[in-house]
Amino acid sequence: MSLIERAGLALLHRLDPERAHDLSIKALASGLAPLNGAPVTSERLRLRLAGLDLPNPVGLAAGYDKNARVVVPLMRAGFGFVEVGAATPRPQPGNPKPRLFRLSGDHAIINRFGFNNEGAKAIATRLSARPTGIPVGLNIGANKDSADRAADFAQVVRMAGEHADFLTVNVSSPNTEKLRDLQGAQALSALLQGVIEARNSLSRRPPVLVKIAPDLSPAEITEIAAVACDLGLDGIIATNTTLSRDGISGPHVAQAGGLSGRPLFQRSTRVVAQLYRDTQGRLPIIGVGGISSAEDAWQKLRAGASAVQIYSAMIYQGLALIPRIAHDLDQRLQAEGMTVSELTGSGVADWL
Repeated sequence: MSLIERAGLALLHRLDPERAHDLSIKALASGLAPLNGAPVTSERLRLRLAGLDLPNPVGLAAGYDKNARVVVPLMRAGFGFVEVGAATPRPQPGNPKPRLFRLSGDHAIINRFGFNNEGAKAIATRLSARPTGIPVGLNIGANKDSADRAADFAQVVRMAGEHADFLTVNVSSPNTEKLRDLQGAQALSALLQGVIEARNSLSRRPPVLVKIAPDLSPAEITEIAAVACDLGLDGIIATNTTLSRDGISGPHVAQAGGLSGRPLFQRSTRVVAQLYRDTQGRLPIIGVGGISSAEDAWQKLRAGASAVQIYSAMIYQGLALIPRIAHDLDQRLQAEGMTVSELTGSGVADWL
């Protein structure tokens, strides 16, 4: 990390977390944030996932650039792919503030944003104007006051889907009441069928993935894996934030919302491993949760992930973390004589 980035992070951590987040977006938009440029890549790091060519397996998780305001600079930050959103059909303000809390001692955060965004139309306009480069996906959700939340997902697809390289159906955010109820096998199957039909109506048909919670039982995970395989889904993202507070402490531990960051690593990686086993490695899995180093990414890939996504760790280590993880992964793959695709699932038994 450069001295400039270190100083910038120190300044941001003096501010309210949501204000700091907004300032980081403005810094990227104005060209003030240091960027790596082209993503770290090699024959070992390159992979094909859900029909998409990734220069490396290190992606940005949804939630940072909710409104696709800084897609272009993020495409130059070293990521192998980027996900923006979540987008809902209509704009909505989200939950009342404060709604974002740092747990610095645990290298974690709690958020209860509630799908605050400017709506699918505005986000689609920005996505349509981006240059070519690394894949950019869109996380899709439902409006809080919608009478038919399942229909909202399909509506976002029709409004914005053709401008995204992949679509992530987010039924796992804990911050919209009863949204996680849509993860049940019957409800999820009906919802995903609607999304796929909407996707198939587009002139350009991006792959569809589903993002699930880390708090599901093994039986529920198995059901979701079966639904995904039966419907021919293009992949699963595991996982979203957790409602658990196991092993954390500090003044914000009782705050409502989803916990992300280092404490989520073990829980989310076990979900990845079970999904890999249940799908017999046939369905791409993107591993998310608690990754803050190349070693973490390595273990997530060994557990069955084809690629990984990062967000919370950037709050504590900055954007310089991204090319560092990709570079260190590449060095280790070279030492082991492997490609990232060969690494995927090679240690799944260690997590089951």
